[in-house]
Amino acid sequence: MEENTVTTVETTEKAAKADKPEKKKADKKKEKKPSFFKGLKKEYKKIVFADKKTVAKQTVAVVTMSIFVGALIALLDVVMKYLLSFIL
Repeated sequence: MEENTVTTVETTEKAAKADKPEKKKADKKKEKKPSFFKGLKKEYKKIVFADKKTVAKQTVAVVTMSIFVGALIALLDVVMKYLLSFIL
């Protein structure tokens, strides 16, 4: 049974080594990193802005939920004040 365990560990280590790509030190020196602003420009082009219809729907949803949550908090506040007036 010990041999099985050793074989499994060795196989796992071999698989882990095979998954990692081996790069030479010379390859790392040849690769140039893109400048910050070029990378920024490239990422900025990937942004997809929402259209007016979607923004309008989301704005209405946020305002509606804000009013609802505000009213709920106000209602809970009034109820708690009323209940605490009996205790104190």
